[in-house]
Amino acid sequence: MKLAATGSLIGLALGDALGFPTEFDDVPSILATSGPWREMRLPDPAFVTDDTQMTIALGRGIRTAMDQGTLEASGLEGPVREEFIAWYRSPENNRAPGRTCLVACGLLEDRGLAWQKAAQTASKGCGANMRVAPVGLVPGLSDEQRAGAAQLQSALTHGHPTALAAGDLTAHAVRLLAEGTPPGRLVAALRSYARENRGLYHERWLGDLWQHAQDRSADAFISRGWDECLGVLDRLEDALRHPDAEADPCLATGEGWIAEEALATGLLCFLLFPDEPVTALRRAACTSGDSDSIACLAGAFAGACLGVDVWPQEWAGRIEYRSDLLALGAAWDA
Repeated sequence: MKLAATGSLIGLALGDALGFPTEFDDVPSILATSGPWREMRLPDPAFVTDDTQMTIALGRGIRTAMDQGTLEASGLEGPVREEFIAWYRSPENNRAPGRTCLVACGLLEDRGLAWQKAAQTASKGCGANMRVAPVGLVPGLSDEQRAGAAQLQSALTHGHPTALAAGDLTAHAVRLLAEGTPPGRLVAALRSYARENRGLYHERWLGDLWQHAQDRSADAFISRGWDECLGVLDRLEDALRHPDAEADPCLATGEGWIAEEALATGLLCFLLFPDEPVTALRRAACTSGDSDSIACLAGAFAGACLGVDVWPQEWAGRIEYRSDLLALGAAWDA
């Protein structure tokens, strides 16, 4: 069996762990420390970052919400908010977490505060989509539920419209790959999805979030985000027309510190090696940008496409939080 959910979550964590030591280094420094990038080894112990921690937190929140009934905004916000607060307060939250997540989660601790007032509407950091893979892996959601959940979980911390759109696109990419979309058709499918949703503001899920930004209307707010994502998809398509596996992917699609670039560069690493998932992770980890987030997204895409058996058992067997990842994956694969 493919076991796409388990494969995606394990791949995400493996990429995260592989990129953890290289996150703030340039490519020459990484090569000097690690040797040839195609031979990079998983660190031992295989510790992950806040990317995997928050992915698990989101997955737990979704599971709690769905245990209570049909997935709706009102039922999702509370459990995910509580999971994010628990992560924020955890002594294991010591893996260089992003400032936006810390500020927003600190505000979310005030349960009387509407979450829209905690959202950082000026931030489109990659924290919005590094953790969104569970939304693409949960079976049985409608398109509206999946898009709304992806955007809401992004907005709890990163309220910029590009963060919302990139989170939505990332979850959609994971879903398409898990359902069998060939990698060669993925970018075109994502472009079509972005165009179709460009003017759609999910008010049932986002409430009055747009009013906390500077845009003149909800449509103008969300369109701004989709337009930036369409722009980075242009760069991704250009890179894939003349692929260069030996060049730093960040040179083509960005360093990944912001959400749309993390999506594009993670996709680029996967699409350069669609049948070689470990090579894709190594390429993503040997980048000049936010290497752990780029690699975790590349791993999520590869695992959703190819399933759990593509990951070396020696690696998958010692990844941190393995039991949590397997529990979520098993529930959704079932």
